[in-house]
Amino acid sequence: MNGKEFIKHIKSKFKRKIVKSEEQVKNQINIWINKKDAKEICDYIFNGMKGRFVITAGTDYREKSDKEFLVSHEFSLAEDHLFVIVHNLISEEELEIDSITPNVPAADWAEREVQDLLGIKMINHPDPRRLVVADDWPEGVYPFRKDFPFDEFPESVFEYRPKMKENPKGSVVVPLGPFFPTLEEPAYFRLFVEGEKIVGCDYRGFYNHKGIEKLGESELNYNQVPFLAERICGICGTAHSTCYCQAVENAAEIEVPPRAKFIRSIAGEFERIHSHLLWLGIAGHVIGFDTILMQAWRIREPIMWLSEKLTGNRKTYGINLVGGVRRDIPKEMHEEIIEIINKIDKETRAVLDAISTDTPLLMRLEGVGILKNEDAIKYSVLGPTARASGVAIDVRVDHPYAAYDMVQVNKVVETGEDILARTLVRIKEVFESVEIIKQCLREMPDGPLMAKIDKPIPPDRIGVSSVEAQRGEAHHFVMTGDDNKPYRWKARAPTYQNLQAVPGMILDETIADVPISIASYDPCFSCTERMETVDVKTGKVKIYTKKELEELSRNKYKR
Repeated sequence: MNGKEFIKHIKSKFKRKIVKSEEQVKNQINIWINKKDAKEICDYIFNGMKGRFVITAGTDYREKSDKEFLVSHEFSLAEDHLFVIVHNLISEEELEIDSITPNVPAADWAEREVQDLLGIKMINHPDPRRLVVADDWPEGVYPFRKDFPFDEFPESVFEYRPKMKENPKGSVVVPLGPFFPTLEEPAYFRLFVEGEKIVGCDYRGFYNHKGIEKLGESELNYNQVPFLAERICGICGTAHSTCYCQAVENAAEIEVPPRAKFIRSIAGEFERIHSHLLWLGIAGHVIGFDTILMQAWRIREPIMWLSEKLTGNRKTYGINLVGGVRRDIPKEMHEEIIEIINKIDKETRAVLDAISTDTPLLMRLEGVGILKNEDAIKYSVLGPTARASGVAIDVRVDHPYAAYDMVQVNKVVETGEDILARTLVRIKEVFESVEIIKQCLREMPDGPLMAKIDKPIPPDRIGVSSVEAQRGEAHHFVMTGDDNKPYRWKARAPTYQNLQAVPGMILDETIADVPISIASYDPCFSCTERMETVDVKTGKVKIYTKKELEELSRNKYKR
């Protein structure tokens, strides 16, 4: 169904419960409802219409509406190429709303984040513990409210260990992280173990919240934010800057020139090739097969040189602006690009052949880290993690962007549900990326790189965008504001959804298989500035604040 048909359908189903509905932007449906109806309507879209949960965005809307906050639940109807956003206005005097998580499990973290950052209570949420803010963050301080300065950091008020789940009777706790040799970024997995068998786990992450969204709503204008968006992830930078620009372009109805769309697609496929080969090498390293590491990274290196030649950078290409791109791909470079990617294709096929016949390696991958198809759907996991469990989603096809509606894109889907399937998806996607780049070079039209934007971007419009990053769908939500700046910018990386499926993925596995199981969905956690230490003599636990760590660091290196 198209947008108008969906609006007609949802109105007939819920009648007066739909306060307002509109297709402000093509294929993007905004539904405004009373907050008491959110649980029922979201349940219908997710379970009744088989929509995929995307994200929940919370907005301090008090400047726009009479002392109200906005909670927006977003879903994807892939077969219809539609995004559906269910908006709820919440009075400042009654900052609470029924949680949709009992019916939409994938909304778990997103709702907890809104609770942490805006102070909106999620009634009957199954796990209302803190998620994003630090455990020693002061009560009643909500950093995403407009009256909270973007350049302040409140001092911690007490020492506090994170609230973790109790382990089942008869099991013991094995801590994994926050620092672990093969998982090079901080994440704390509390494994519940009987013998060598995992019978459950708990997770604490978000050791460093970079505040990128808050910065994006501060002093930066629309065309400064893309360079900040690129810093969300060191591997998926172009995906995020493209995603942000497209969200603004959708909201403002800016038509990007065709040539710029093709260049965005080529840059995205460069990023996918280097990322998948990067992951393949790290995965080999995690299980002790460093030959894979050496070969994969050797094959990857020419794409990094090529990226630097085209953009000036091996990573963080800096090519996107609202309305188009800053860098061209001249015709005289096409032959060189094709030569390099053909070589990468050939050498990667040799690695695939070697992996497929290596019995010890297959023993570590096959039948390990099982993520069942129904769990992948339940938690709305993304990218190769979803496609390896038979969930045939790919934003390049489901919600075409850039030049992907002008070239052939084949979804790479496996049904093994294990680490081997996730490995095969990524390797085969390298071959698919090579073909997409060749198509883009053949079909790329002449023309300008930037749209002519001769009037201000209107305020109070909502634009969303998804980009198929290497780890899965990156998604950005933008509400336009005054003074050439976003009013609200919400970014969701694919790891945010994929991490929530880890407990099911490692259940009944052995401890030795946990690191590669976690690594198999290519997680990106972040950096850290908080840690706890244990005095080995007294057993006393000490959690250091940011200020204390700074003082220790300065005193250590004083001369």
